[in-house]
Amino acid sequence: MTTAALSITRSAWGLLVLRIVAGGVFAAHGFQKVFEFTLAGTTEAFSGMGLPAAAVVAPAIAVIELVGGVLLAAGALTRVVAVLLALDMVGALVMVHASAGLWVDNGGFEFVAVLGAAAIALALTGPGRLSIDALFAKRAASSEG
Repeated sequence: MTTAALSITRSAWGLLVLRIVAGGVFAAHGFQKVFEFTLAGTTEAFSGMGLPAAAVVAPAIAVIELVGGVLLAAGALTRVVAVLLALDMVGALVMVHASAGLWVDNGGFEFVAVLGAAAIALALTGPGRLSIDALFAKRAASSEG
């Protein structure tokens, strides 16, 4: 195996790990908002934090995190989903966590910053070769040629 092929393989594995972990965490938080807290409870919490249009925003965020997390982990629609999740984390950082400082145990932004950075990295790089997106791209290329 050449050095170039080896580095591509390492990159593909690295992006797979990043997608599975970040996507899993996003999906877990979406699941929590939908099924544990319920959409009504999540809406109430968002409203209590002073977030605008909580009745619309809370269910949208819950679905974006749940469905988007699953799609991100699978590497499906990766760039679009990653942008939506990154925007979700920017909103959480600015509207909820920034005023509490860095540390998550004080309600700070470290956790949302890392998740947001992971989403931005995936939006910029794409999902890698070990993804549904890559599988569809490969099939599309082979059917064209």
